[in-house]
Amino acid sequence: MQSRKFSYFDTINIIFMLAMIFITLYPLYYMGIISISSGSSASSGEVFWRPIDINFKAYSVIINDPAIVRSYANTFFYTAAGVLINLVMTALCAYPLSRKHMYGRSFLALFVVFTMFFDGGLIPRYMVVHALGMVNTVWAILIPTAINVFNMILMRTFFEDIPEALHESAIMDGAGEFRVFMKIVLPLSLPVMATMFLFYAVAHWNSFFPALIYLNDKELYPMQIILRNIVISGDMASQSAQLGAAEAGLAVMTENIKYACVFVAILPVLVIYPFVQKYFVQGAMLGSVKG
Repeated sequence: MQSRKFSYFDTINIIFMLAMIFITLYPLYYMGIISISSGSSASSGEVFWRPIDINFKAYSVIINDPAIVRSYANTFFYTAAGVLINLVMTALCAYPLSRKHMYGRSFLALFVVFTMFFDGGLIPRYMVVHALGMVNTVWAILIPTAINVFNMILMRTFFEDIPEALHESAIMDGAGEFRVFMKIVLPLSLPVMATMFLFYAVAHWNSFFPALIYLNDKELYPMQIILRNIVISGDMASQSAQLGAAEAGLAVMTENIKYACVFVAILPVLVIYPFVQKYFVQGAMLGSVKG
């Protein structure tokens, strides 16, 4: 009887998980088949399970559109430079706060955590960025988001779990705190660094609001701003559709451009995520035992 109960549970669990997989993957599949179907089929709603009149003209339009290509390159730059700044600043803040003998450690930790719950707001933040002369520069995207307090707490927790004996033995051998940090702590912290890399990279890649607020020069726009304009207003999509039709002699509808842009925008995350997923799960558990 008990084995039958387990069999029922396993069957229901498998059905439920398959349903969740379908709900998760079908939107990605749908975006893909819409982007490579004919414009008339996409706009008329005929595409549902398979592409119709397969063509890649929408992707050709994207590749030949200077604004989209430039914004894609900007997004890569913002993500790479932003993650580098984030990892450096987060580690440099987390390590001192993880050292129990540091003077004023509790006060500094409270001061940092305070910023998680109380924020000056959009207007004061913009005034600070403007006063520093960073408006309409790449620094407006990189500097205000240099550190995330929650990620810093996760990294500090990981550093605290490193055996104190390693620190003591290195200091007895004549190493200073910075050398201990560089030679011992960081090499042992690859899992948390990989986790922070994923957290920060996804945040930078998907970010559009700072660019919307601080950037006026269209040449500095990330992909997400262009994608927002395409999905919401459709202006760029209309221009791109006309460009594609003129070059290819084939009507490329706005719907194809929208889904092709979305698919291209999420592709890097889909490629990177499987390689760092195990670190993502481990990082999500970092603060579950010790805060």
